[in-house]
Amino acid sequence: MTETTREIGYEADGVPMLGCFAATGAADPARRRPGILVSPPGPGLGEHTKGVVKQLAQAGYAAFGLDYHGHGEIVTDGAEMRRRIQRFMEEPAAIRARLSKALQVLRAQPEVDGARIAAIGYCFGGTAVLELARSGADITATVGFHSGLKTVRPQDARHIKGKVLVCLGADDPLIPPAERAAFEEEMRSAGIDWQMHLYGGAQHSFTDPGADERARAMGILGLKYDAAADRRSSRSMLDLFREIGFDR
Repeated sequence: MTETTREIGYEADGVPMLGCFAATGAADPARRRPGILVSPPGPGLGEHTKGVVKQLAQAGYAAFGLDYHGHGEIVTDGAEMRRRIQRFMEEPAAIRARLSKALQVLRAQPEVDGARIAAIGYCFGGTAVLELARSGADITATVGFHSGLKTVRPQDARHIKGKVLVCLGADDPLIPPAERAAFEEEMRSAGIDWQMHLYGGAQHSFTDPGADERARAMGILGLKYDAAADRRSSRSMLDLFREIGFDR
């Protein structure tokens, strides 16, 4: 089946953004697909995330990889990336605004069924989609892969409308057990339908085959690809999508 891939320029939070959309087949109002918003790791919309967008399209979804930094920039300096992420963590309204606009862009695509939308994210991208869910966005499911779980506004979890799945490495030094426990209490207190899957031996960025090289280049400890955890977490996501009716 023919795959449609296109770059989409848009503006979010006053910044020009450049995202990546993919779907298979021609646009047909009678056969619109579930839409998946894909939020990249902290450096930005790189090849790994674009690959995920294409894989989701091949699986029958319409997927949109969003931009954080503007103009499709990939931040390669580790200190600069951490500075930007820290700003988003301290002021979650900013990252929520950027993802909310990307969600509007996804819904506006002619291939997309606007009533069936999920958001997934990797590393900081997982943190970002959790913030989008806490904002009360109309999304049926939120999935975070090796995503940071901390937020300065845990009380906003009561606004989450869909199911939540987080897939984490049990040996991830960047997401310690105390952070997992706080997230569990946040979800429980808000009455959310949530799951947390832990993968023994897995560390941070376990879905990214380039994680080991990136760790060396950016001076970040604890990043390591894990093929088994990658495969298992992807299967868990697809199981959730089937549960919420995205396969019909």
